[in-house]
Amino acid sequence: MLNITDIRITKVEGDDKLRAFAALVFDDCFLVGDLRVVEGEDGFFVAMPSRRKRDGSFKDIAYPLNNPLREELETKVLLAYETATGRRAISRIEREETNEVRPDLLGVAEFGFTPKSGS
Repeated sequence: MLNITDIRITKVEGDDKLRAFAALVFDDCFLVGDLRVVEGEDGFFVAMPSRRKRDGSFKDIAYPLNNPLREELETKVLLAYETATGRRAISRIEREETNEVRPDLLGVAEFGFTPKSGS
């Protein structure tokens, strides 16, 4: 698995819910940007990079393929947000509301990858 070697937080002022943008650097050589730190009714969460579709809806373009990795990324980004802003960011994870399965997560096969066969 790739290691997160840096998290860059850019605060956003004047928005109702958006608090910051985040960029993750993996193994000092790959950057994924445009993650959003959002303050919702149930606490803070991290929204993955997305693109607007023709029908006006949004589709994530980069995202973890399982909930444990999503939780790890969200925790690390929210901790970096707290460090950068000095503001406490209580997440759904801390409230133990992570038992639901995200329907928007695609499995490996649905994403178009074929698992490697053991050799």
